[in-house]
Amino acid sequence: MANTFKIYEDLQDSFSEQQARTLTKVISQSIIDESNIVTKVEFNRLERIVEELAEAQKRTEQRLDSLTQRVEELAEAQKRTEARVKELAEAQKKTEETVRQLVVDMADVKKQLGGLSMAVGYGIEDKYIPFMKKFALNQYNAVISKVERKNVKYANGSYDEVNLYLEGEIDGKKTYIIGESKAQPGKKDVDKFGLMLKRLKKHLNAEVKGFMIGYVYAPAVEDYFAEKYPHIDFFKTYQIEEIAEISK
Repeated sequence: MANTFKIYEDLQDSFSEQQARTLTKVISQSIIDESNIVTKVEFNRLERIVEELAEAQKRTEQRLDSLTQRVEELAEAQKRTEARVKELAEAQKKTEETVRQLVVDMADVKKQLGGLSMAVGYGIEDKYIPFMKKFALNQYNAVISKVERKNVKYANGSYDEVNLYLEGEIDGKKTYIIGESKAQPGKKDVDKFGLMLKRLKKHLNAEVKGFMIGYVYAPAVEDYFAEKYPHIDFFKTYQIEEIAEISK
């Protein structure tokens, strides 16, 4: 009688439980079945089958080992990716902070440049205020009684800061001559000055003439004056003294 348990134990070392049970059953049945006595040829055939199954089992285990290694590699790659993402997030954070600081710095530079532009403008006013009476007489035939830098207040509480405020008469008629000074006037400066003159004319209810003084004008700005504001005169700084020195 075949020792089924012994056969099962021997097979269990190389095969899974289910495979060992199946092989044990086949071998035991072959041994105990007198009508199917295992011949040497058949036994050799059976031995080859067992070897083939063992080889298949070995390949399966190798594939499992390879798959396990691949999973470990993927896990490591995922770990590196997460670390890289963390680095990128930190770099993004630093970049955003740098940009934020740059915006702050640029705002400060803009403020300083605005202050510098204003200071230059005040320098122009201060330099040419002493020439204003002669300048207005020679340029506009105006007799000026008052020259100052002035804040003109309106009923709604707002005000306009007038760089050069000239008050006087032309041919006996009350007249105000308003000057604006900029280092390098641009189109926006011209538009703002044009609007201010409209407000002042309505507020003062009198003749208002306007002029602008600058160190230099871009050709496009000069064309802009001529096309959109022909009623506003513009002068380069050196022209003020020249006009004031003309004998009348």
